[in-house]
Amino acid sequence: MALTTRMSNVAVIAALDAITALLNVAGTGTVEIRTGVEPTNCIDADTGTLLAVLTFSATAFQAATDAAPGATANANAITGEASAPAGGTAGHFRAKNNAGVVVTQGSVGTSGADMNLDTVTINLGDTVDLTDWDITLPEI
Repeated sequence: MALTTRMSNVAVIAALDAITALLNVAGTGTVEIRTGVEPTNCIDADTGTLLAVLTFSATAFQAATDAAPGATANANAITGEASAPAGGTAGHFRAKNNAGVVVTQGSVGTSGADMNLDTVTINLGDTVDLTDWDITLPEI
């Protein structure tokens, strides 16, 4: 069986809008910053030490736009963590809706990661902010 199905740009934009809308289910979603490598799948249990919990706006992301090719969506304002509950090196994030369902996850770094922070070193009690975050979905 051939696996050559392709998606148009308009379909990828709609798909990204649907994915980011899942972060609004049951109320305001969150982004957890954790140590270590992300679990293999979004349905797997959380791993690593929880370093920070950041809270999305009521509408987590703006409407997806053409990334030529693909789609990109920019997060609306995200409320930072006022006092990190633990210290460590950030390695991955998990974005969850208010029901606790993981919608997306990925690596954390200072460049070239799925989510880039100013620093991956978080100390107990630190303020942790995420001032800009884009999700990109490629055209396939």
